[in-house]
Amino acid sequence: MAIVVRIDVELAKRKLSVGEFAERVGLTPANVAVLKNGRAKAVRFSTLDAMCRVLECQPGDLLEWVDDEDDAAAGHDGPRG
Repeated sequence: MAIVVRIDVELAKRKLSVGEFAERVGLTPANVAVLKNGRAKAVRFSTLDAMCRVLECQPGDLLEWVDDEDDAAAGHDGPRG
């Protein structure tokens, strides 16, 4: 997938645990893990809004578009490979 989720970077910057983040946002830790690991197929704007409020950041701090062709040229098969 061409969208990379950077929640882990923002959590590390703030020294915030997944559990505390999940509680503040209103998600389960398992759902945060799905987002963090790039397995989510979609994110609701209300969830993105809550994540940005908790982390005091912009959506672009959490999501990044990466060209799939760049991954292929670098010998990567995407987020898992």
